[in-house]
Amino acid sequence: METFNTRYSEKVMEHFKNPRNVGEIPDANGIGNVGNPICGDIMRLYIKVENERIVDAKFKTFGCGAAIATSSMVTELVKGKPIEEALRISNRAVAEALGGLPPIKMHCSVLAEEALKSAIDDYLKKKEKSAA
Repeated sequence: METFNTRYSEKVMEHFKNPRNVGEIPDANGIGNVGNPICGDIMRLYIKVENERIVDAKFKTFGCGAAIATSSMVTELVKGKPIEEALRISNRAVAEALGGLPPIKMHCSVLAEEALKSAIDDYLKKKEKSAA
C-alpha cells in the first residue's frame, strides 16, 4: 500500500506542512476566487500590485495537501514579478516548482493557475474602472 509521503515530493510536503504566504491582504488590488466542486478545494488568492509588479501575494485555501502546496508555491512564484510575466505562469510551472504532482492531483495546480489569473483579472478590471 502506498503511503502519503511516497506519493508527494519532499517539496510538496514542505509547502503543505509549512505553507508560505497564508492569509489575506486587506488592501489587495486583486482577489481571485476559484473552486472545484468535485473535490471540494476552494482557493482565494490576494495580490498587491505596485507599478505593474506583484509586490505581495497571499492565499486562503480550503482543500487537500496538494491544493495548499500549490497555493503556497504560486504565491512564491509571483512575488516580485511584473503582471505580464505572472500571467504566463502555468499550472505545469507550479507543479514543476513543487517537484511534480501525482496525476490525480494535477487539478490542484490548475486551480492555483486559475486563482492567479482570476486575481490578476480582478486587478486589471479595477484599474480600468479607476482610469475611466
